[in-house]
Amino acid sequence: MRDLKIPGERHPEKAHRPDNAQPKKPGWIRVRAPGGKGYADTHKIMRENGLSTVCEEAGCPNVGECWSHGHATMMIMGEICTRGCMFCNVATGRPKALDVFEPGRVAHAVQKLGLRHVVITSVDRDDLEDGGAEHFAQTIRAIRHRSPESTIEILTPDFLKCDPSVLEVVVEARPDVFNHNLETVPGLYPSVRPGARYFHSLRLLQRVKEIDPAMFTKSGIMVGLGEDRQGVLQVMDDMRSAGVDFLTVGQYLQPTPKHHAVERFVTPDEFKSYEKAAYGKGFLMVSATPLTRSSYHAGDDFARLRAARLRQLGRASDPVS
Repeated sequence: MRDLKIPGERHPEKAHRPDNAQPKKPGWIRVRAPGGKGYADTHKIMRENGLSTVCEEAGCPNVGECWSHGHATMMIMGEICTRGCMFCNVATGRPKALDVFEPGRVAHAVQKLGLRHVVITSVDRDDLEDGGAEHFAQTIRAIRHRSPESTIEILTPDFLKCDPSVLEVVVEARPDVFNHNLETVPGLYPSVRPGARYFHSLRLLQRVKEIDPAMFTKSGIMVGLGEDRQGVLQVMDDMRSAGVDFLTVGQYLQPTPKHHAVERFVTPDEFKSYEKAAYGKGFLMVSATPLTRSSYHAGDDFARLRAARLRQLGRASDPVS
């Protein structure tokens, strides 16, 4: 049995890579260690239901804050990914068979936690014919049944090796937000996200809008990987061309010495500049801070996203003077 707490067994594909230095984090990127009753209660519910969370598996720096408020991003389809992205701390290898009871357990945990907004993500499952699309749909339907008032956000893989029709299965289950992250600029894909294709991911987001124009779409990138400002602005333009509503931009943090190096820590002022530029390009919602992650403050951000669309529709319906 692999021990996923040991880096060499967690990431066997990276074990023989040379180490990259891990620079000291600046003050603006440091967070408190997790703890407290809220954190413990959330942890207990996750364990009692046999659920994985991306908060733990990816080593998110915000886990203490989010779990203390009863917010957790659940990761379905196991804890082992078929990809070996150079930024990600999720374990790589051959996953186990899908657990048919998992959608029900996720729905039970959502009800138990009383979540008004839930984020569901997954590992990549290139071993499955549909990439796990039906499992996503079953999970969405199970949550709707147990917690009909909860809004649902999904963060999906790219379904790169699947028939294009599998995307319809997920969209037709009607999540409130469809998120798929581009992660970085296209020029860094070979070294950061080698198993993926930038324009395939961009087209995936565009197709969601074609299938359901009313569905909110969301995508995010990391900075500090070696990209330049012009490259980030171009990704923003590409996202807007695909109809993406919500953009997240966060600082890349290196999980282990075997992962892609942090080229630099982007300053808070630069993040504010990215936020201003993104709003100027027409995004309805933007979260751009060093600690921003796809699901960080997702519930509050969804409320603002929905309000922004209503304001936009209100303007659009105003009579032309």
